[in-house]
Amino acid sequence: MGGQRAQVIDEPRGQAAPPGAPVPAGPPPELVFKRRLRPLQVARELWAARELVRALAERDLRARYKQAVLGFAWAVLTPLALCAIFTLVFHRAVKIETGAVPYTLFAYLGLIVWQFFSNTMNQGALSLANNLSLLNKVYCPREVFPLATMLVATVDMVIGVGVLGLMFLVFWTAPAATFLWVVPLLGIQFAFTYGIALILSVAVVYLRDVRHLLPIITQMGVFATPVAYPLAKIPQRLQEVYVGVNPLGAVIEGYRKALLYGEAPDARMTLIAAASSLVFLVGGYLVFKKLETGIADVA
Repeated sequence: MGGQRAQVIDEPRGQAAPPGAPVPAGPPPELVFKRRLRPLQVARELWAARELVRALAERDLRARYKQAVLGFAWAVLTPLALCAIFTLVFHRAVKIETGAVPYTLFAYLGLIVWQFFSNTMNQGALSLANNLSLLNKVYCPREVFPLATMLVATVDMVIGVGVLGLMFLVFWTAPAATFLWVVPLLGIQFAFTYGIALILSVAVVYLRDVRHLLPIITQMGVFATPVAYPLAKIPQRLQEVYVGVNPLGAVIEGYRKALLYGEAPDARMTLIAAASSLVFLVGGYLVFKKLETGIADVA
């Protein structure tokens, strides 16, 4: 008994496992944190935070146009200026043909969509970085910050649509009867834009160099997207791939056909754009939720 007791006492604690013994691969499964995203729960949280989204959007609108003499007119000055430049360069010099539709209407309609996307992309990318003090103190779904920036861009787009209505009167033109196609095209536009804003907003927090790329993306994107020219200028064999990468191409082309030419949007291109936008939205949201848990630590 004494020898056995001495043997037990002298045995060191925590010694290495004997050769051949299985080595634990990690913590027990019940201790591993697994985040499950439930669509209905996510929708309820976003709906519960709707007042916060409205307050954030109102704050950004007030900050943007506070003490500005022209106020909300700035929302349309940029697309109008670009429209004038495009008319001189692409219509007069490059001879972009738009049929019986005035080129000014043709270009301005594309610029409204691009302005919405670029504003959401640029402001949404900085939405988390600019609100770190708030999101570290108050619990709320983090995705409300890029959503609020998209709401601000929507207000600017509505103002731009009002100017588009005035342009229809100036050119003695009326929207075509196929304007109802605007509804599904808006859904594609919003889904793609919000997905990109989610990805960029969390990317800026982890990699601050991304914010310096945004002006370059904006400047190149307005020419890489069929804003000043029709989608038909893209080679036929590349159009499907192009629309898959940039659904705004099919969205802008669809708006033009529905509002200006009285035609239904191309079904195949619209379906490709819808599928691509859904991938960007779901993928962007999953990336956002995967990385949002470390935002406070990185910032």
